Parts: sequence; C-alpha cells; structure tokens
Amino acid sequence: LHLLVLFIALVSANTCGGNCPSGDCTDCPCGTSTNHLTISQYCKLHTDWSQSCCECIASHESGGNGNAVNHNTNGSDDVGLFQINNVNWGQCSGGSAPCNPSTNTACAHKVWQWGGNTWKLWSTCGVCGCCRSK
Repeated sequence: LHLLVLFIALVSANTCGGNCPSGDCTDCPCGTSTNHLTISQYCKLHTDWSQSCCECIASHESGGNGNAVNHNTNGSDDVGLFQINNVNWGQCSGGSAPCNPSTNTACAHKVWQWGGNTWKLWSTCGVCGCCRSK
C-alpha cells in the first residue's frame, strides 16, 4: 500500500496535476490546478498582432490552459498560455514564471516583437501558418 501511495505521488508530481501532459516535468511552477481560459480574451490585449494567429498559437501551445508547463529536452521549461520559455522570464516577468495569464500574454507580446513582429519564435507557427505573419 505504501508503494502504491508513493507511486501515485510521483506520477502526480511529474504531470503537475495534468498541467504537464508529457509527464516529464521536474517541477510545477504554475501549480497543480488547471486554469482553462478564453484565449481570445487575452489575444485582444494587443491589437498589433493577428488575432487569428494569436489564438492558434496559444491553442496549440497550451490548449488554453494558463497553467500549462512543458519540460524541454534541453532542460528548459515553457509555461502558461503561450508557453514562455524560462530563458525569457528575466526580461518579461522579473525572473519568475509568468503563470498569470495577463503577464504571460505580455511576455508573449515581447517575444513576438523580438521575432520581428512575427510568430516565428514559436515552434507551432508552422501548423498555424503564422511564421511570417503579424
């Protein structure tokens, strides 16, 4: 029984309560509760980018879960609605994980600007047809 409880605890920690679907997360920076959001509400915070590209990117990155986390093969972590990589946290969220959806969206806007006002810095830009789009 004790081994079963330990096994369940380890599995839950690795998936972050469903926020880490790959099951290989080393920690849960946005917690273990899902936070399903209306993506369009956050995309509308910025009018200079394509709303349809914004919605597609966020949908493919997080499925609309503002607490989503992904542990990458290079050891970095992506979090939130737009899956902002931890290498960007210092420049857009004071060094902490941008789990708050408004902060995550502001970070996404900065990353979008760093990409020349395009979505090319997201791996999902191709599936959305948005790599060169605003």
